[in-house]
Amino acid sequence: MPNFPIIDAHVHLYDPARIDYPWLASAPAIAGAFLPGDFDRARGKVEVDGFVFMEVDAAPGREEDEAHFVAELAAEDPRIIGIVASAPVELGAGVAEHLGRLREVGLVRGVRRLIQDHADPDYCLSANFVEGVREVGRAGMSFDICIRHWQFAQAVELVRRCPDVSFVLDHIAKPPIVEGTMEPWASTMRAMAELPNVVVKISGVVTEADHAEWRPDDVRPFIDHTVECFGFERCLFGSDWPVVNLAANYEAWVALLDDAFAGVPEEDLRRFYRDNTARTYGLTAA
Repeated sequence: MPNFPIIDAHVHLYDPARIDYPWLASAPAIAGAFLPGDFDRARGKVEVDGFVFMEVDAAPGREEDEAHFVAELAAEDPRIIGIVASAPVELGAGVAEHLGRLREVGLVRGVRRLIQDHADPDYCLSANFVEGVREVGRAGMSFDICIRHWQFAQAVELVRRCPDVSFVLDHIAKPPIVEGTMEPWASTMRAMAELPNVVVKISGVVTEADHAEWRPDDVRPFIDHTVECFGFERCLFGSDWPVVNLAANYEAWVALLDDAFAGVPEEDLRRFYRDNTARTYGLTAA
């Protein structure tokens, strides 16, 4: 395990009694409340002194309520040092009003608007969506990209069309690990890494493998390739808790990475496990 405290770039917190999350109906294993106390129990021996809350696809119209709810949690738990909120970027320039209200929350550092569930791979290249993402950049926020591997080429084009926006690629673009195939994902990852305004989260990886039968050898080639493309200067650690629970637990995920990065200089490990996240989201650890 890392011999220093980490900053987790990707943690979900939610309470369906407070805010509705329709998608949880299809994920009963993680359908309850997951709050800071639960996170503390889940992290086990891994020392975490700060983490970024990642929006959880709240019911339409509840996105700002979710950000305020997490800000309330942060008032009690100073480890919550940043919020990536959801905002309707598909409104184009009209998202600016929503971004203004989110900025008033104080901890909001970035925006994510899920792309992964849209059947049209060109969805994120519509004129309004691109303009909405540009508005996120103008507001001084980063944009997290959450896609599936078959939308990857379009995500690369989105980044190209928004050179003034800082992007964070979530979950190494959800490669087809369960299928055991690396192309065209691997080539597209190389193309994405050529763009200077994007970093990548090594997160959400084991849940793209067979949840019950995966082995480290199934996921290691995808992790190794991502690091080869981006280098430790542009890779961020994320747990994707509690979604990670579908295939592993918090300690097991960190242990897998610890093994994968055996022999890596501590300077690079510190970049990966904390410094890059702090820099990307403009954070100060608790």
